[in-house]
Amino acid sequence: MSTTDFDTLPPTLRDAARAALADVIGAAPVDAVAPVSGGMTAARLFRIDAGGHQYLLRLEGTVSPLQRLGFEPLESPLRNPHQYVSLRIAAEAGIAPRLHYVNEASRVVVMDFVRRQPLSTYPGGLPALTRALGELLARLQETPTFPYFVRYPDMVGRLWAHVGRTGLFAPGVLDRYSEHFERIRAAYVWDDAHSVSSHNDSIPPNILFDGARLWMVDWESAYRNDPLADIAIVSGSIARTPELEQILLRAWLGGAPDDALRARLKLVRALTRLFYAGVVLSASATTQRTAPDTDVAAPALAELEHALRSGRLKRGTPVFYHVCGKVLLAAFLSDGLGPGFDLSV
Repeated sequence: MSTTDFDTLPPTLRDAARAALADVIGAAPVDAVAPVSGGMTAARLFRIDAGGHQYLLRLEGTVSPLQRLGFEPLESPLRNPHQYVSLRIAAEAGIAPRLHYVNEASRVVVMDFVRRQPLSTYPGGLPALTRALGELLARLQETPTFPYFVRYPDMVGRLWAHVGRTGLFAPGVLDRYSEHFERIRAAYVWDDAHSVSSHNDSIPPNILFDGARLWMVDWESAYRNDPLADIAIVSGSIARTPELEQILLRAWLGGAPDDALRARLKLVRALTRLFYAGVVLSASATTQRTAPDTDVAAPALAELEHALRSGRLKRGTPVFYHVCGKVLLAAFLSDGLGPGFDLSV
């Protein structure tokens, strides 16, 4: 292995990576090492070619204050202490790629590398993709239940409170969103005893199509949750029409949804939109602003897409995250279309 491949890693993480590879491949030579884009994850990802096999080496990044929000104890080295347990369960069920090595102490994982094909190439198009996702989430929810971590509305609330403390917006500008969140929290009723295994970040970048089937990756946020959490995220990012939502729900349920479930889905989808608004607005707060924003007006989706195509707006920048946060806030209030959640590439 070239010594330059891991030169940017802290020494302890570099040693842990080499120990993981030695455990998996032994003395076999490494033929190639290539960095892999990881979306918004803080993890460092590398594709390792060795012995005629391709592996994904995943190294957890530095935990930021944002990643610690809502998690106890604060000195924990993980933003979610149950992610590796959840990953093991998902891999054993064939929902996550096969695991070869997990070290929770060093935060290093080696798994099969899955070569990503565009979701747009899924045979049968969006209807077939949506049906397959509903079936995949049903399989996930049938696994042994992931450990408990935190109630989803509390997670959303703590993240939203963090956004309010960043100074991104002038005092009072976010009040109507906070008030709407409190109304939703009051209307949201859930018995935690009926929680199920949940990925909790089932956005398009975390769904892999290998040309034959779907996989779910990036289990950093996985823990037991409301069964509608992943469904709400998929309905807001992929199944974004009434027809596709119906396909998703029928594939997940194995039958037709009733009005009560649809009403709950609307509540949970609002929570997921506020959560992702909090994530991207927190990302936009990483740069210094001259003054707090007094305007939360969001561009239409067509305008946002045109700005991206023309280069006036570039993905992955603080300005991009700030604009997407506003679009998600508008969708949070209206239950209209948001930008999807492919916000990282």
